[in-house]
Amino acid sequence: MIATAAEVERLVRREHGDPHSLLGAHEAADGVVVRALRPGAAGVTAQPARGEPVALDEVHPAGVFEGLVEGASLPLSYELVVDYGERGAFTTRDPYSFWPTIGELDLHLVGEGRHEELYERLGAHVREIDGVTGVSFAVWAPAAKSVSVVGDFNYWDGRVHPMRALGGSGIWELFIPGVGDGTHYKYEIVAPDGELRLKADPLAFAAEVPPKTASVVHHPAHEWADAEWLESRRRTDPLDQPMSIYEVHLGSWRLNPQEGNRSLTYLELADELAAYAKDMGFTHIELLPVMAHPFSGSWGYQVTGYFAASPIYGSPDDFREFVDRLHGQGLGVILDWVPAHFPRDDFALARFDGTALYEHADPRRGAHPDWGTLVFNYGRHEVRNFLVSNALYWLREYHADGIRVDAVASMLYLDYSREEGEWVPNQFGGNEDLDAVAFLKELNEVLYAREPGVVSAAEESTAWPGVSRPTYLGGLGFGFKWNMGWMHDTLGYFQQDPIHRRYHHHELTFSLVYAFTENFVLPLSHDEVVHGKGSMYGKMPGDRWQKLANLRALYAYMWAHPGKKLLFMGSEFAQEREWSHERSLDWHLLESTEHAGIQSLVRDLNRAYQAEPALWEQDFDPAGFYWIEPNDAAHNVVAFARTSRDAERVLVFAGNLSPVPRHGYRLGLPRAGRWREAVNTDSGFYGGGDVGNLGGIEAEPIPWGGQPFSAKLTLPPLSGLWLVPEDA
Repeated sequence: MIATAAEVERLVRREHGDPHSLLGAHEAADGVVVRALRPGAAGVTAQPARGEPVALDEVHPAGVFEGLVEGASLPLSYELVVDYGERGAFTTRDPYSFWPTIGELDLHLVGEGRHEELYERLGAHVREIDGVTGVSFAVWAPAAKSVSVVGDFNYWDGRVHPMRALGGSGIWELFIPGVGDGTHYKYEIVAPDGELRLKADPLAFAAEVPPKTASVVHHPAHEWADAEWLESRRRTDPLDQPMSIYEVHLGSWRLNPQEGNRSLTYLELADELAAYAKDMGFTHIELLPVMAHPFSGSWGYQVTGYFAASPIYGSPDDFREFVDRLHGQGLGVILDWVPAHFPRDDFALARFDGTALYEHADPRRGAHPDWGTLVFNYGRHEVRNFLVSNALYWLREYHADGIRVDAVASMLYLDYSREEGEWVPNQFGGNEDLDAVAFLKELNEVLYAREPGVVSAAEESTAWPGVSRPTYLGGLGFGFKWNMGWMHDTLGYFQQDPIHRRYHHHELTFSLVYAFTENFVLPLSHDEVVHGKGSMYGKMPGDRWQKLANLRALYAYMWAHPGKKLLFMGSEFAQEREWSHERSLDWHLLESTEHAGIQSLVRDLNRAYQAEPALWEQDFDPAGFYWIEPNDAAHNVVAFARTSRDAERVLVFAGNLSPVPRHGYRLGLPRAGRWREAVNTDSGFYGGGDVGNLGGIEAEPIPWGGQPFSAKLTLPPLSGLWLVPEDA
């Protein structure tokens, strides 16, 4: 094949979409022409596997070399010996002698947005092709004039390794021999306007530690030991299982004071956090985003490396080991996931190929007014594919047990945080983002079809109907929805001085009006203990004793209320200061018996909760709940019952949310016989005053409150009681 001068000029100007058509080995009349692009080289020699070496002539001053291997035929196996003079020489297989590593079916699926294993084709993969080990690079950049791989292996010179465009797919691909695990790289993109853009790989499996921004080739080597856990997960429906989630920010849970107060590593956390959460009786740990992010102040919610675990705490395989060990301790792992927006960092997704590729071009749809970030274009097949495959990636490659989707409300509404004239209505004139709705439905359909037993939870703060209902019933398909209404009303009630609570009694009971319209998680999350909101302890009214007592009562009420549970780290021992990502939790508070008492209560609540099917078998069925005393606002008393699916087990919660004990308070009960106090938050073990009923009460055949039996009992001040039949 003869290369025309025009084509060579296009190549050296980096405007050629198919460098393989010029470079590499090509059939000629008298043999095979080998052509190479090696800017700055003093000389290039082609060394066939059979035959004499052939010195290539420099046919263009930009470093294009060409020579004829006489009598040879294709396919030709050869190496290039590249001489850089004083910088030395090296030998390599020619990157332009290999076929594409992405097939026609892959390209078809990417174009339709249905390649669920996109991460196995795009990105950087260590492969062996024709006995040659190297890395195949592939990236989606449809508007680019050209794309090159740059890295440690070519002195970050974008002229050396131009990639080929695969048809009209927008995907650029190149296999580079000799490159291996741990190599740092980026893509140098020539935008439509000629601007050079140096970009991290959107599908990189690893990233440099900030503030550095290069992608890193990673070949997983972890050997999993959680097969039994995964098999059990596939057979289990999380809706009718106990779920008590400990929400954690890895960087500030606990620091190492002996090494400059650094954050713990994944491997250190795998031991310490797992042992702690197991001892505390939690069933799951939910992690604030662990995907690579450059700005620690975002807590991980401004992601730049969607397929890379944060390098701050260790390697990707270290994070795999972390998940593996948590599974070994019987703990599930839920990851916060952020498909709602991404940051404007120039090295990442923003205007990736010089155009609005992952985001909307119109800032009325593509820019988020609250966070200064960009919004994904959910109407684009390839963008939806990127996000769906990313969710699957964390479930499959890291064995995560679920995702919690952040900021769903901001995705659903075109006018979210926007004033009149700042948003564009949909085709029907409404404010619903129909592309985002379609994406969320597709996401959940794929997750539950491909990975049975996982958790998909939505942080959604509006009254959008059917968030956690199946898509075939018109829902969004999530398994769970955070109950932000319950959180807001409950904290609003508990923040009131008890003398005023009678006027806010409805805030405590209103949640049961809608408790079974969704599959709710009750969240006391990180968002409630930052930005001047104060800690959970700080929110409670009264003196120190009352604050702690209120907090104990709140937790007993929360754990008895229908819905799964979520508690942010530090709240389990009444952290007094507001949370900051820049410092450790105040573990020294546990030297105080008061704080240790709160911790003991949470531990006992978790254990009692898991042991009592009445508290979780029918979380989302109104048959599992009934009121006993919803209306005693004057005394700040509320009582209700929870029952198991077979109605054999029952638990009664009774809360006295005033600071005075209620002696001789008659409470309706559904059964005769003796009822024991399974939990009394006023117990001295928890820092209370030991007011109670000496461990139990005897039901009398006196109907009360709609129940066939009742008993007079003492309700301790600012407390919650859990009562169960003695024989249970």
